[in-house]
Amino acid sequence: MDNQQAERTHLLIIGSGPAGYTAAIYAARANLKPMLYQGIQPGGQLTITTEVENYPGFPEGIQGPELMIHFEKQAQRMGADLRYGLATKVDFSTQPYKVWIDEEKLIEADAVIIATGASAKWLNIESEQRLNGYGVSACAVCDGFFFRGKEVAIVGAGDTAAEEALYLSKLCSTVHMLIRREEMRASKVMQERVKNTANIKIYWNTETDEILGDKTVEAVRIKNRKSGEMHEIAVKGFFVAIGHNPNSEVFKPFLNMDEAGYILTQPGTAKTNVEGVFAAGDVQDKIYRQAVTAAGSGCMAALDAERYLSEKGL
Repeated sequence: MDNQQAERTHLLIIGSGPAGYTAAIYAARANLKPMLYQGIQPGGQLTITTEVENYPGFPEGIQGPELMIHFEKQAQRMGADLRYGLATKVDFSTQPYKVWIDEEKLIEADAVIIATGASAKWLNIESEQRLNGYGVSACAVCDGFFFRGKEVAIVGAGDTAAEEALYLSKLCSTVHMLIRREEMRASKVMQERVKNTANIKIYWNTETDEILGDKTVEAVRIKNRKSGEMHEIAVKGFFVAIGHNPNSEVFKPFLNMDEAGYILTQPGTAKTNVEGVFAAGDVQDKIYRQAVTAAGSGCMAALDAERYLSEKGL
């Protein structure tokens, strides 16, 4: 595809979760006329959650999809050009930067904000997806509050799983921690904290056979990997903490990333190793992964992009 077929924009935003929409709001208010492509899941991970109680400004809570509709409408009202489409190829080697949408449409941009988020890793069992948002969750900090005083299960053996199990232990009566092997991958310190927490019960050599419940989670059926024995545990919540995959694959030839694929940004900024390319939200944040922190980093990315374009006279 040659340059004559390309569409040109000062600022292209890739992704439409809290980070992407916030970046669009700030950039549009700065009269940058941003173009935003919403990606494969417009609204991001919040569109597959139910109640959101920890986003400021909604004292009664709000449904995740509804919150993202508010974000989208605000970005539109500010003048952002919102479009459907997925970035399938990029070329950040020369200015203007080139981004191909759905493998066919070429966009040339003076600056790019990447806000493609991260996708939770799942166990890939039918009941997990059917009950997602109805007792099944991939974020204890987001949803643990709904299970105060109740029994829950959590799957995972790394530091994230240990941290989330400890978080849940402060809210829930019992946390059943399901670990596939005879040992945890978590750091020794985190392992000791988990083992020394009275209401965390660890199940070694255990995998999830099925999450039970018609409309909400009622129990989990587990299988001992050595004996083959099946066992049911009555729980109201089931948390998957086996990690996330940042949606960054298409950018790997050009951007510095950590071993897990999270885009590296300069501390205190949204700047990547490529001048004029910025990253915000869960695609560069493997620590906090909250809607409010993603929105904050989207704001940072828009302000950084505005300064960059101004300094370049663009």
